[in-house]
Amino acid sequence: MRSLFFARKLRSAAYILTLSVLPVSLGAEPSHGIAMYGDPALPHDFVSLPYTNPDAPKGGKISFGEVGGFDSLNPHIRKGSVPWQLRSLAYESLMGRSYGEPFSVYGLLAESVETGPNREWVEFTLRAEAKFSDGSPVTTQDVIWSYETLGTIGHPRYRGFYGKIESIKATGPRSVRITFNEDNRELALIAGLRPILKKAQWDGKDFANSTLDDIPIASSPYVITDVDAGRSVTLTRNPEYWGKDVPFRRGTMNLDEIKMEFYGDSAVLFEAFKAGELTMRRENNAEKWETQYSFPAVQSGDVVKSPIPHQRPTGMTGFVMNTRKAPFDDWRVRDALLHAFNFEFINDTLTGGRQPRISSYFSNSVLGMQEGAATGKVAEFLAPYKDDLLPGTLEGYTLPVSDGSARNRKNIRTAMKLLQDAGYSVADGKMVDASGKQLSFDVLLRQGNQENQAIMDIYINALARLGIEAKISTTDDAQYTERTATYDFDMTYYRIGLSLSPGNEQYLYWGSEGVDSPGRRNWMGMNVPAAEAMIDNILGARSQEDFIAATRALDRILIAGRYFIPLYQWPYSNIAHAKELKYPETLPIYGDWLGFLPEVWWWEEG
Repeated sequence: MRSLFFARKLRSAAYILTLSVLPVSLGAEPSHGIAMYGDPALPHDFVSLPYTNPDAPKGGKISFGEVGGFDSLNPHIRKGSVPWQLRSLAYESLMGRSYGEPFSVYGLLAESVETGPNREWVEFTLRAEAKFSDGSPVTTQDVIWSYETLGTIGHPRYRGFYGKIESIKATGPRSVRITFNEDNRELALIAGLRPILKKAQWDGKDFANSTLDDIPIASSPYVITDVDAGRSVTLTRNPEYWGKDVPFRRGTMNLDEIKMEFYGDSAVLFEAFKAGELTMRRENNAEKWETQYSFPAVQSGDVVKSPIPHQRPTGMTGFVMNTRKAPFDDWRVRDALLHAFNFEFINDTLTGGRQPRISSYFSNSVLGMQEGAATGKVAEFLAPYKDDLLPGTLEGYTLPVSDGSARNRKNIRTAMKLLQDAGYSVADGKMVDASGKQLSFDVLLRQGNQENQAIMDIYINALARLGIEAKISTTDDAQYTERTATYDFDMTYYRIGLSLSPGNEQYLYWGSEGVDSPGRRNWMGMNVPAAEAMIDNILGARSQEDFIAATRALDRILIAGRYFIPLYQWPYSNIAHAKELKYPETLPIYGDWLGFLPEVWWWEEG
């Protein structure tokens, strides 16, 4: 498969990560786009995003599977479990993000964007032709209502941004200005990416408690045309879509039908794909990719295996520990549990040792922490907090590595020493605290995820050798969503994707507000002033050196915090798909990320 991997190469200079910082011009004129730093890569007269096929044919369909179910179609509220794809496929925003650049946005519902000299405000002018799927125009009142509603009763992920808005008002028949209450250059870009909803649809309705009966009316190229509660959602391309000639949309949203089907577990889903009931599947297990994708449809060429490379950070995937609760509030216990997790043995058992481990949150990118002690700007940023930083932050931290054997003796001894330092001892074969209570915890997992179950079975056996009692609790999607949103778990599987342009969203992930406020992404419950200071440094950076150093410093704080038991990284995505499904040869630097599948794919017979 290597020849295919390298044939689908990253060819355009626009796809090379560039973090150079250019001065912001004073008195910015209305523009077709805006970048975090400097100017957007694409000119005002660009034809299409460079990783699309502007001549892609329309037609065909795609169907893919998910494990679990759903009980809502509104991805903008905390209540309910929603097919995650609806956020990007069923709604549009004023601007659209190009995944061929670290962070640039271009006009979508808005024909132009203008900012103040220091980005203290941003003004969007709507396209006159922008319409909702029912044919009604998108108005400034829809925009203002969307921001106010999402920011006050919407999902908590929207509320942090809304708190940074001083005012939002119409400045003309088709223009809206948002003024900010803090110096934060990224806010102008974030403002353009909020979903725009139809105000009139929700008149007299309880938005925060919407149900499956509330089919969204949005401006997207797709409309929801069929819902089988908990089992499937079908979206159909709107032949009257208003924006087919907008440059940002040209060559995208080509498929006539997108269907999401839900299954009880991953094994049933895989069998459905092999039987042709689904037309694509992502495979996250390298061993399965090599050994279980030789079924007849692959051998005949009806199903194609496509590895998609990327240049984005690894992010973090693994088992997160909830530090709001004992025993995870003690970093020595967390460190002990990391040593007891025999990644090398698990990796060999489940993937044939084919998948490398995540080494830090921003690894696989220029933003990732470097080995050894902190130096230069990184050390300078961390110095004011040195007395409060956990061991390994300044001097360097690496994850425990075992000898690959099932016993993992050296790391188990280290774990035992760490637990003793934390006040635990062994009595009658049990690891107990000073009061004689056994160290025990639950691992919350979604129903149907067999791989996570297999990993935990191995891990629990290792913990038993230390006298630790761990149990698995499985729940359906609705319960899992509610429990994780309210941080009602000890340990659970969690995946956080990080971008090449980290910014305000980092507060959502690691900020102290997420300790008690439900619905945040700070599942570990970390409350570390140094981490928030590094986020401030990221947002305040005016040079490439400072931006990279601040991110590397944050990376050190996160990995040395021992909040996660990291699993595999995926330097590329393995996608198996029907031979008729095609994608462009030029790939975005983000690879298989939002805006790629199914957005830039098309169906082509023969």
